[in-house]
Amino acid sequence: MKKSKKFETVENLTAKLQKSQAAIITDYRGLTVAEVGELRSQLRKLNVDYNVTKNTLLRMASRRLGLGALEGVLEGPTAIAFCYGDVVAPAKALSEYARASKVFSLKAGFMSGQLLSTAQVTEMAYLPPKETLMARVLGGIQAPASNVLGMLNAPVSGLLTVLQARVGQLQGA
Repeated sequence: MKKSKKFETVENLTAKLQKSQAAIITDYRGLTVAEVGELRSQLRKLNVDYNVTKNTLLRMASRRLGLGALEGVLEGPTAIAFCYGDVVAPAKALSEYARASKVFSLKAGFMSGQLLSTAQVTEMAYLPPKETLMARVLGGIQAPASNVLGMLNAPVSGLLTVLQARVGQLQGA
């Protein structure tokens, strides 16, 4: 590979690492070109770029960003999935593909400046969708306000019940 082409590839990998929410590193050894193409098209639907890359070039890109932790997992055939949107769906797709395949495997992941083990990437695959997590957070935020409102409303409601009972007694007499 010419020096200018290598430099361009390193620049491209650096930009993708910066732009992505997460990256999942895989070992594609044993997959056919058609299988890699099929996996790539599945991931593209999830807003993921899946690139087969040279370890040396990926090391250079990770060093530029201060991601030295990635260097330990860059051995053997490497492909990297750059996740630009939701990270759960791609992690799930890759984990399921690895489980179904005899040759494909996950090496590691990278998210928010942290190296993720294969087990952590798999755990990430079983998180609920982003919308569900957001609804749970909003519910958690809303619950205390609702409880306070209920507590403030309880004495007034109790007084109203007592007054209605007294009115009923007076009407009956």
